[in-house]
Amino acid sequence: MSAPDVSVVIPCYSERRWEQLRAAVASAWAQEPRPERVVVVVDHNPALLARAERELPGTTVVANESERGASGARNTGVRHTTSRFIALLDDDATARPGWLAGLLAPFADPGVVGTGGAIAPAWERGRPGWFPDEFLWVVGASYRGMPTEQAPVRNVWSESMAVRRDAFLAVGGFRVGFGKVGERARPEDTDLCLRMGEDGGRWVYNPASVIDHSVPAARSTLRFFVARSANEGRGKVELARLNLGRESLGSEQDYARELPRAAARALLDGLRGRGAHRFGQAFALVAGAGAAGVGAGYEWAFGARRRKVLEPAVGTA
Repeated sequence: MSAPDVSVVIPCYSERRWEQLRAAVASAWAQEPRPERVVVVVDHNPALLARAERELPGTTVVANESERGASGARNTGVRHTTSRFIALLDDDATARPGWLAGLLAPFADPGVVGTGGAIAPAWERGRPGWFPDEFLWVVGASYRGMPTEQAPVRNVWSESMAVRRDAFLAVGGFRVGFGKVGERARPEDTDLCLRMGEDGGRWVYNPASVIDHSVPAARSTLRFFVARSANEGRGKVELARLNLGRESLGSEQDYARELPRAAARALLDGLRGRGAHRFGQAFALVAGAGAAGVGAGYEWAFGARRRKVLEPAVGTA
């Protein structure tokens, strides 16, 4: 695939992540094939916009033209590209060599509309011993249970994603008003994947395509773990409400059925002397599953009262 076929879009919102943003941009430009364009989209932060325009030479820097949030920022970025394929990377992640080539390879199959890659956690203060592999998604990383070889999947994550431009535009891009705003996240990427795959388009996960995603110390606490799990439960119920008639939560149901077995294995490992940390992981598995259930229950009971998110603008992203 020739270089002009792909561009990279990176949304950002905070000057606190400036050095991470610079590293993300540099890692995108260093890819082979070299992208036609790297677009940095600044989410309603004039000071950050001015700095990025000054200090990121050769990179296209634009302001989010939609309402605040990563969904509108990514849509804006796509509008500032012309390539057939668009890769997405977060501002607090760096792409390893081969990342872009790995995302592009599955597009040799014309039925593939999008791809995603593996996400490795880059812990600021080291990984807590109690943190279970099954919940690495809490910090935006690939978790136990995901494919270990290239495979078709229901969805991938927007921090490491590539799409066919025409398929993305056909569904209106990300759903504005649903997704990451500041530090709060909702599964806007799953929503996009469901809509892009509705007419038979396939998504492929390639674990050979890898990024390193920063995990600040504040996200290594049990408090964050429980709060993020509860927020995920709420987000998945909201996702199901937005996608009535689509098979939206089958993967989550399979995952939830596996958690009690994982907790039991961790507890038995602890009892067999395989490390005290396994007791902590057993507790975290139960706590995370419980928090997600509470969040889901709250969303079912009260979520519909919140404002309606905007529908995708079909064909315009």
